[in-house]
Amino acid sequence: MTLFGNRTPTYRLSWQLVRLLVLSVFISTPVLAAPSPTVTVTELQDGLDHPWSLAFLPDNGGILITERAGQLRLWQPGKPLSAPLQGVPAVYAKGQGGLFEVALSPKFTQDRRVYLSFAEEGKEGKAGTAVGYGRLNPQGTAIENFKVFFRQQPKLSTGNHFGGKLAFDEQEHIFITLGENNQRPTAQDLSLHQGKAVRLTLDGKVPKDNPFANKSPARPEIWSYGHRNPQGLALNPWSGVMWSNEHGPKGGDEINILIAGKNYGWPLATHGVNYSGLAIPEAKGTHVDGTQQPAYYWEKSPGISGMAFYDAARFPSWQHSLFIGALAQKELIRLQLDDDKVISEERLLGDRAERIRDVRVGPDGYVYLLTDESNGKLLKVGLATTP
Repeated sequence: MTLFGNRTPTYRLSWQLVRLLVLSVFISTPVLAAPSPTVTVTELQDGLDHPWSLAFLPDNGGILITERAGQLRLWQPGKPLSAPLQGVPAVYAKGQGGLFEVALSPKFTQDRRVYLSFAEEGKEGKAGTAVGYGRLNPQGTAIENFKVFFRQQPKLSTGNHFGGKLAFDEQEHIFITLGENNQRPTAQDLSLHQGKAVRLTLDGKVPKDNPFANKSPARPEIWSYGHRNPQGLALNPWSGVMWSNEHGPKGGDEINILIAGKNYGWPLATHGVNYSGLAIPEAKGTHVDGTQQPAYYWEKSPGISGMAFYDAARFPSWQHSLFIGALAQKELIRLQLDDDKVISEERLLGDRAERIRDVRVGPDGYVYLLTDESNGKLLKVGLATTP
C-alpha cells in the first residue's frame, strides 16, 4: 500500500460531494441581493415588555401594540406611551403563550373593531389560541364589549406553538393561524384545530365556500392544514392570495402560499430535524405525495416571525419585496419577488442583535418593527435618500 493508494476513490467521492453541495446551493440557497442603499433606523419607543404585534390607527391616530404578558398599549408621536388599555381579555402568559396579534377591522372607520388573538387557558392547565373583538373607545383608553368568537379546540398546549396570526382577505374574511401545540400528529387530523389555518367571516361564522364546510368530522373553519407553528401571515397585494410563514423544527423554516383545502405536510414532509439532531419520527422526506411544497424555505432556521409585503412608493428599490423578521438570527430579511418566486435575499440590521418579532409597512411607506426583548422597541426603518 502506497501513500497515495486511496487517491482515486477519494477523488471520485470528492466530486460526488461537490456535486451534492452545488445542487443544494441552487435548490435551497437564495441569490444574495445587491446591498440596499444605507438603511436608516429610528427608535420610536423602548421599554416595551416583549411586544408581539402592532396596528396603525387611521388618520395618524397612533399605533396599537400588544405585549405578550397581556397589555395592549397606544403609542402616539410626541406623547408618553399609554397605560395598558382596559377591556383586554385575560391571557395564558406561560412559555410562548400570551397576548398575540392586534388587527383593525377592514371597516374600522365605521365599527372601530379591534381584533385580538391570545392564548386562553382551559381545563387541566392546558391552553389554546382564541380570537375575539371589541370596540376601541373614542379616547383610545379601552376595548369595550370584547367578545371571543373563535377558540382552538381542543386545548392541548402546555406553552408551545400557538400560531395566533391574523389577516384579512379582499372579501373581508379573517384568517387565523393555529400552531400544533407541539403535538405533531394533530396537524394532519382534520377533526382538530391544531396545525391549521382557518377562515371565518368578520363575525366568526363559517363561510359556505370553506373547503371543509360540509365534510364532517373535519372542522368547517379549516382553510389549510399540515402547519407546524405559523408566525407570519399577510395578504399578497398583487395576487390577492394569503401567504404565511412558519417555524420548522431544527431547520426547515418555510413560506407557504395558502390554497383552500391543501395539506402543507407537517410532520410528514419537512426540511428540518428534531432539536436533538434525530429525524422527525413521522417524517417521510422533504417531498411527500399529496402535500404542498413550500414557496421558499431555509435549511438553517432564522426563526422567522412577522412579515409584510412592500407595495409602497416611498422606496422604489424595495418594491415587490417581502420583509420577514428573524428571532433566532436577529435580522430583518428582505426577499425580492418575481410574481410568486423569491429571486434574491438580503439580510438587514444584523448589527443590532435584536430579536425581530413583528414587521409592518406603515402608511408612510416606512417599515416598522417590534423587537422581542424585555426592553422591547418600536423601530422605524427606511433608506437614506440623497439630497
